[in-house]
Amino acid sequence: MIHLNEGDDLLAVLEALSNPHRLKIIAVLSEGRQYVSELARLLGMSRPLLYLHLQKLEEVQLVTSNMEILESGKAAKFYALTSFHFELNEDLVHRLAQTLTMSKKNK
Repeated sequence: MIHLNEGDDLLAVLEALSNPHRLKIIAVLSEGRQYVSELARLLGMSRPLLYLHLQKLEEVQLVTSNMEILESGKAAKFYALTSFHFELNEDLVHRLAQTLTMSKKNK
């Protein structure tokens, strides 16, 4: 579950959601967890590029991952969508803006 307790949290989630590739990843994962190779095929994306986007989504806890052994004996990294819900409105922005650290990465 994603918790937006500070302005920096909100900025990080909005930044992660601001990319069309990441929105497509979320859409696919909303139908169920996938391992990386299958997810790359479904999205028509290279695995290195997919990993970059998945890393960003995982940093803000929109997705989780775990390694599993397939029936073939190969290890596969599976990704799943984290359940999330937040209402973006002026009250939330006002409250969280008070906690912004304005760190170098958020400029």
